[in-house]
Amino acid sequence: MRTVATSNDLVRLSFLQALLADAGIEAFVLDAFASVTEGSAGAIQRRLAVAARDEWRARRVLVEAGEA
Repeated sequence: MRTVATSNDLVRLSFLQALLADAGIEAFVLDAFASVTEGSAGAIQRRLAVAARDEWRARRVLVEAGEA
């Protein structure tokens, strides 16, 4: 797995995940539980990750969307 974005903004993460899904790239939000248990104070950001084989495509999709 490779991290392509980090954020505590659930809307942004959902949007990025949808962008990647439209490109046929499966993305996963990591650290969601840790972020919730610490109170979402911003200390632990959620990570959006993709399979290593999809990393370059995912980064390209995000750059083209102005999100990288």
